[in-house]
Amino acid sequence: MDLHLTNKLALITGSTKGIGKAIAIEMAREGTNVIINGRRQTDVERVVNEIKSMFPDTNPQGAAIDIADEESRDKLFKQFPAVDILVNNMGIFEPMEYWDIDDATWERFFRVNVLAGNALAKFYMPKMLTQDFGRVIFIASEEAIMPSGEMPQYSMTKTMNLSLAKSLSKLTVATHVTVNTIMPGSTLTEGVQKMLEDMYGGTDIPEAAWEADFMKNHRSRSQIQRLIRPEEVGRFTAFVASPDASSFSGEALRVDGGLVPTIF
Repeated sequence: MDLHLTNKLALITGSTKGIGKAIAIEMAREGTNVIINGRRQTDVERVVNEIKSMFPDTNPQGAAIDIADEESRDKLFKQFPAVDILVNNMGIFEPMEYWDIDDATWERFFRVNVLAGNALAKFYMPKMLTQDFGRVIFIASEEAIMPSGEMPQYSMTKTMNLSLAKSLSKLTVATHVTVNTIMPGSTLTEGVQKMLEDMYGGTDIPEAAWEADFMKNHRSRSQIQRLIRPEEVGRFTAFVASPDASSFSGEALRVDGGLVPTIF
């Protein structure tokens, strides 16, 4: 299926691994010229080279920049003054007890998970509106609408993503620019793999059974009873980023495996 993304320029933040990397790969598969972002130059170059090898007709580029830092963002804006697609994927998460979360931690999660993406949207959206095409996508989580209580500082920021995207969508009325949020459920990223190792590494449960046990005992409401794979989120994001996804904006789109038990 041709999503008409050939030669579009897409910035995917936090794209050296996990969901972000999967999004970049799936968009490059559709002919998109992707900008790989991460804090380490070596990681960025590795993924750029990998994508160029996989999809030689595209022109992947790197942006080894900490987008949570205002000074570094200015460098990004000079290097890439305009993009067709912005995927605000970069974020941090960590299970924490509410009582242990100090104000500095609340502020750090807000700065990284909300303010960084907002700054990018504020910079790139006016140019999208001028050219009358653009996509802004926030990658949130089912935690945005169904907080588990395992990491309240993270859930708060993901709910903010939904509100911010809805507000920004109001600025695009009667244009071909859309702003949406995608909410993946529990996904088998490198971080989640490490979490499973920490949870089960010292138990008698064999590694092959870790995923099933985790879903049964910690994500029992999931209808698919497995962890979502990053490429599944990547394929869906590529569609939402495409010109074909022109009939919705301001939406909170769920890719959670049926984990959220409500219709709305």
